[in-house]
Amino acid sequence: MAATPLRVKGRASAGTRIRRQLPVSPWLFAAPGLLVTGAFVLYPFASTLVNSFTDRRTLLPGRFVGLANFRELLHDGMFWTGLRNSTLYVLGVVPALVVLPLLLALLVQKNIPGITFFRSAFYTPVVASMVVVGLVWVWLLDERGLVNSLLETVGIGRVGFLSDQWLLLLSAMAVTVWKGLGYYMIIYLAALADVPRELHEAAAVDGAGPVRRFLTVTVPAVRSTMVLVAALSSVAAFKVFSEVYLMAGPDGGPAGEDTTLVMLVQRTGTGLTGRVGYASALSVVVFVVTVALMLLVLRADRREEA
Repeated sequence: MAATPLRVKGRASAGTRIRRQLPVSPWLFAAPGLLVTGAFVLYPFASTLVNSFTDRRTLLPGRFVGLANFRELLHDGMFWTGLRNSTLYVLGVVPALVVLPLLLALLVQKNIPGITFFRSAFYTPVVASMVVVGLVWVWLLDERGLVNSLLETVGIGRVGFLSDQWLLLLSAMAVTVWKGLGYYMIIYLAALADVPRELHEAAAVDGAGPVRRFLTVTVPAVRSTMVLVAALSSVAAFKVFSEVYLMAGPDGGPAGEDTTLVMLVQRTGTGLTGRVGYASALSVVVFVVTVALMLLVLRADRREEA
């Protein structure tokens, strides 16, 4: 009779210890991820935000200058050039990356012999290094490259793809679209797999052709995925760097007219005399604009649903 209270007491004390340990255990599992996020995301973000209000340079700590960096942006011609090019990049790239991968996904959706090869071929540019892709396209579009050689052979003449301001920007957009097609194609393939086949069969019975079935069945069924693709591609397009940098060079093309905002951040904030404070202010503007782009896309989607 005396042993029973001891066992009950032992069980109660063990249960109490477990209850006391439970609130701590999830944090122990999350600690590595939180440390990495804090070290490589939260701390750099906070540091950039603080530096945007200072005149810090690479080798100097700087002092607080308030909104001076942001006021300087308004009178900086290169800032407006970078903002124009980044905005044009979004307008040129996003519609293509919303529509073309969907059409490509429809082509490779069917299970026919050899379709795996084409799926892999379309996805190959996604896994290729951006540096390698950029160099390949530079060799193709150079004045002595393959494309100009073919144009000269057929009598058109050489075209300054990499020397003309607008052609260079369009060429960089083409590279971005070409490299992103396979990535967004996979996203659309996952969405198309959830579209009921009965809807297409019912539309076909009603006499709807392929184009009408695409507009009345496929597009409404994957509309949420199209919004996702639009949001992802708009943010990536506004923050474009590698494509333009590799094709236009570090100066941003002729007279720097093809410079994007992220290229301006890199050019301003690096080097022994880099203006870290001013580059941080540019980075804050890029962050605000990208968040605004995502909110605009989501708001437009909600209005369409309403």
